[in-house]
Amino acid sequence: MGRRRKSGRDVHGWLILDKPYDFGSTEAVSKLRWLYNARKAGHAGTLDPLATGILPIAFGEATKTVPFVQDGLKTYRFTARWGESTSTDDREGEVIATSPKRPRAAEIEHILPDFTGDIEQVPPVFSAIKVDGERAYDLARDGEMPELQARTITINSLRLVECPDQDHTVLEAITGKGAYIRALVRDIAHALGTQGHVATLRRTAVGPFTEDMSITFEELLGQPVSRELDRETLDRDSLDAELVGLGSAMTALPATAVSGGDADRLRRGQAVVVAPPVAKGIRGEQSGFIPVVFASCHDDPVAICALDGLKLKPTKVFNFA
Repeated sequence: MGRRRKSGRDVHGWLILDKPYDFGSTEAVSKLRWLYNARKAGHAGTLDPLATGILPIAFGEATKTVPFVQDGLKTYRFTARWGESTSTDDREGEVIATSPKRPRAAEIEHILPDFTGDIEQVPPVFSAIKVDGERAYDLARDGEMPELQARTITINSLRLVECPDQDHTVLEAITGKGAYIRALVRDIAHALGTQGHVATLRRTAVGPFTEDMSITFEELLGQPVSRELDRETLDRDSLDAELVGLGSAMTALPATAVSGGDADRLRRGQAVVVAPPVAKGIRGEQSGFIPVVFASCHDDPVAICALDGLKLKPTKVFNFA
């Protein structure tokens, strides 16, 4: 018996959602997949329900480009609340420790370089890290406190934005994959001899996607999102017009244009040969590695390939049937 075909529309592209407060990432994907009546959808980079900001949602063939977005840099603007640590390392948890110390701006700026670059970080107990096959947050909610291991993460930059009062400091961080802002604030507070947690958190960029590309549910729908929403009354063309092409996720990769015949061969999983000047242009000054290449034909995405010598070998092929 053949595999059952998923119902819905063939929708392809990215929607750059400005996720609202108290809305889970999985919930946002489910809602948008339903609104678009899309067969397939996923997201690039989970945001806590209490965080707001950029949550890129991929539809259809764009889901094949999700890893390239997830591996990109992420920018966060967040407010640290000094003097209290919580069970969840954000303002929704119970206060578990207090301190009378409130760090001054000069103290904070002095210590920020210690948290920049490659650093060791223990993820928050309330996180999606798996422990013996179970999510850490599920164990924590059941009263267990799993011991999570430190791991190396990268903070590309970290700067103080403002100190609106003695209890709060606004900071901005650009991070690599796997960094937890809640853990960062926790650790900075301890290094300053106080307690702390995240009061507000907003993600302003994920890989190539930024705030100026984003849209809220209200802007997308022309009304607040609700369970009573009837998708049959929505303007499908207006919804589709908000999608950006899947090539927008691949801007960090070298790109090459191929002919129609080569595009057909790549889509069939066959390698094609490129001219030596093209291969040299893709590699640039680095000749001893096999680069990942985004191939297109007349601006239509064709495949993600590995350039081995003069051969483009497809690793992921885009099919828009």
